Amino acid sequence: MTSSSGLGSTSITLQFDLNRDINAAARDVQAAINAARSQLPADLPGQPTYRKVNPADAPILIFSLTSDNIPPAQIYDAADSVLAQKLAQVEGVGQVFTWGSARPAVRVETNPYQLNSYGISLETVRKSLQAANANLAKGALSGPKQTWAITDTDQLYKAYEYQPLIVSGHQGAPVRLRDVAEVVDSVEDTRNLGLSNGKPGVIIAIFRQPGANMIETVDRIMAIVPFLRASISPSLHLNVAIDRTTTIRASVHDVEISLIISILLVIFVVFAFLRNAWATIIPSVAVPLSLIGTFGVMYLCHYSVDNLSLMALTISTGFVVDDAIVVIENISRHIETA
Repeated sequence: MTSSSGLGSTSITLQFDLNRDINAAARDVQAAINAARSQLPADLPGQPTYRKVNPADAPILIFSLTSDNIPPAQIYDAADSVLAQKLAQVEGVGQVFTWGSARPAVRVETNPYQLNSYGISLETVRKSLQAANANLAKGALSGPKQTWAITDTDQLYKAYEYQPLIVSGHQGAPVRLRDVAEVVDSVEDTRNLGLSNGKPGVIIAIFRQPGANMIETVDRIMAIVPFLRASISPSLHLNVAIDRTTTIRASVHDVEISLIISILLVIFVVFAFLRNAWATIIPSVAVPLSLIGTFGVMYLCHYSVDNLSLMALTISTGFVVDDAIVVIENISRHIETA
């Protein structure tokens, strides 16, 4: 168990043995979070969450979200609250990160000289902001036979809504927030910046679950891309920045071409030098059968196609091709001398 803490966040990484079932471990982690929730501070911005992911793995797919007329804070909000939530539900996806900006926020930059002149402390300003933006019950109206609950959406989202808040009183007059601070619409963390093709944008990095097939997971994600584009503003442009399966698909395609060329070469060489139909049929059947047997063993042993298996298939195919030519040529030589 390792942990790392930053400004406003803490990440705890749990590493399990290879023989531990990841789904069972996830249930144990969720139970531990529920048991420890009562010991956590009550004013946490968000509840603890967990995700199943390989810490040493790289993103399998990275999207870029850009716009020509929408500010980065709203781009990040759409990526984090809409796209990331939908992508996290795709089978095989373990974790989705949103990089390049931060959530929209209102920043209050107080003037210490004005606060001192009014005799107001920073703690007073903080309590005023907290009380003004608290989601509390408004009350109820009760009659002889009925009771009406009073509800209202009074959460503050924009800077102009915070400016008239009364912070304190001074010489019989209210001191409002705009009198002692500059209130602006901004983001939670102003030190984050994302660029895509030179334009400000947000990066969505997708990690797979441990053991999930990378190509199948990416195919599922790409299948819902039209739905993702329809769920956000038309002014937002969702594009694929990095796709790790591109090289994998190209490698598999190259191996397929190499196997086909090898089989054709065996048939051509045997037929060109031996001029015997039966001698030509034998390697043309033996090589594909050996490959089919290899794939069958890989399937039964639950082996996946990766760089190591692709290299082994290429090398073993070369051995089969060489052996087929040498053995058949040697047999034909003995038949001719007999």
